[in-house]
Amino acid sequence: MYEIFLLLHVLAATVWTGGHLVLALGVLPRVLKYSDVAYIQAFESGFEKVGIPALIIQVLTGLHLAFRLLPDFSLWFDFSHPISRVISIKVILLLCTLGFALDARLRVIPKLSADNLGSLAWHIIPVTIFSVLFVVVGVSFKTGWFF
Repeated sequence: MYEIFLLLHVLAATVWTGGHLVLALGVLPRVLKYSDVAYIQAFESGFEKVGIPALIIQVLTGLHLAFRLLPDFSLWFDFSHPISRVISIKVILLLCTLGFALDARLRVIPKLSADNLGSLAWHIIPVTIFSVLFVVVGVSFKTGWFF
């Protein structure tokens, strides 16, 4: 069962991170250059259909995998242990991602126009960085890199 959860977690991470890299490196520069609100809205509406389920799968499988590795939740934020350090960093990245995503969804996107595309960019870029860091930290579970 562990292997199935891990596979689902990695596949969902691929969708989430890949989508944000495409958004930040491919879509966003064009949107900012041409103030093309419709282009970003089209990408977002298409990506949400796969990106949000991928994020939900990541969260659910990630929680399962974390509980499997460290069943005592009280140890998840004990930075003296390598496993708990990685779990806590991933939880912190998740909270940062959710904070930026909720702010974008509730404050920026409903009023999206050519005038506030810069504000949207300041949400897209950190979430993309967080998603890449999720992958780096996740790889460190097996490699021991960084942590």
